[in-house]
Amino acid sequence: MEVDEIKLDAAAKRLQGNLDRIKHKIIVISGKGGVGKSTVSVNVAYGLAALGKKVGILDVDIHGPSIAKMLGIEGRRLKLTKEGELPAPIQVTENLCALTIATLIENPDEPIIWRGPLKTGAIKQFLQDIQWPELDYLIIDSPPGTGDEPLSVVQTLKKVDGSLIVSTPQDLSLLDARKTIKFSQKMNVPVLGIIENMSTFVCPHCNEKIDIFTGLGVQKAAMDFNLDILGKIPIDVNIVKSGDKGYSVLAKDKESVSSKEFLSIVDKIVSKLG
Repeated sequence: MEVDEIKLDAAAKRLQGNLDRIKHKIIVISGKGGVGKSTVSVNVAYGLAALGKKVGILDVDIHGPSIAKMLGIEGRRLKLTKEGELPAPIQVTENLCALTIATLIENPDEPIIWRGPLKTGAIKQFLQDIQWPELDYLIIDSPPGTGDEPLSVVQTLKKVDGSLIVSTPQDLSLLDARKTIKFSQKMNVPVLGIIENMSTFVCPHCNEKIDIFTGLGVQKAAMDFNLDILGKIPIDVNIVKSGDKGYSVLAKDKESVSSKEFLSIVDKIVSKLG
């Protein structure tokens, strides 16, 4: 066997070994940027971990990674578990670990100017050349759209247990979200459901719900594609603060409207995946 063939065989075995240690793989996707996809990824992961599940987050947004800041692991670097072994993801909490390209670059202000093949290679290395632990759930936070990154994830993982479609209420956002639903279907990825972010604004003084964004796009998409709406996340200043300061909104107040909605979404995901 040639040297290159030996290396390829070893890489394939490493990848398969990692995949075998992960029970459920969930990709979080959206058609547009700025709809709160990373916020959903982080809080769903925290919610699963709070149930005692072993959870990992993989951030495949190469050009605009935000998971490191939202998890409070900015500045931390990957470390080898033992000499000669592959590096392990960064441990965030006892039940939660994470991997993002932000942990591999020295200067967070430095742009990553890569074409498709480099991004595809990096994503494959994230799954192949990292010592992933035994996980109940791997949450993959992807950039907006249906391009290189989500496609590379689905093809590398071979089997993805489900996708979470994140959108805001406006009909305009749903034009793109509908494409991600079709993407999931074409790639044989079951759609677990739609999450409507920034659904309403809850007045902190009187608790009245105010619809900032109008539109019935989420409901129509759910009906057209026969999908569930897993939850409706309100506009909440505590979600913004928690993301900026590097912790989950669930850690602040589990009784808030936002926290209860996230926990309800987590329960539905667990139920759907058995």
